[in-house]
Amino acid sequence: MFVFLDFEASSLAKRGYPIEVAWVFEDGTSEAHLIRPAPGWEDWSADAEAIHRISRPLLDAEGVAHDVVARRMVETLTGHDLLASAPSWDGKWLSALLRAAGYPKHTLRLRDTEAAQRETATALLKDVVAAEALAAAVENILVLTGVRDRDGPPAHRALPDAVEERQRWLAVRDEATQRAAVQP
Repeated sequence: MFVFLDFEASSLAKRGYPIEVAWVFEDGTSEAHLIRPAPGWEDWSADAEAIHRISRPLLDAEGVAHDVVARRMVETLTGHDLLASAPSWDGKWLSALLRAAGYPKHTLRLRDTEAAQRETATALLKDVVAAEALAAAVENILVLTGVRDRDGPPAHRALPDAVEERQRWLAVRDEATQRAAVQP
């Protein structure tokens, strides 16, 4: 099953670390966790805090221990297809969280949400659109749903951003389903 995942971080610097994670399964089931920093996680950016509005004192008071969050992720997400809109950044935070909790950094792997969008549209259209026109039809759907989806900037909170990624995938799936239904 697809799972749409998003992190927020202390900063975008080399020593930045994950401070919030959320995921949404394709069926809509979701979880979100503030992450209490691991020992040695000290880098903090006031600019990043201004964007995500999560303070270090809030993490210390209400965050869940980093190793508990990592364990929950491994237990819940293993075996699923994990997707992120920025897999290089989110992968960095995922890797840091897993390593800090004693897991190998590739225990869980992310890939780009757009790849899942393409795969879904292709699977729905491949039997009704000529092979030579399939790539263009899929691209058209991605562009069309992307244009429709321009509601403003991301929330920069993990759960709303993960929900938005799922919504984008659903829009692609629904558009491809509709097009497949009207093909001769």
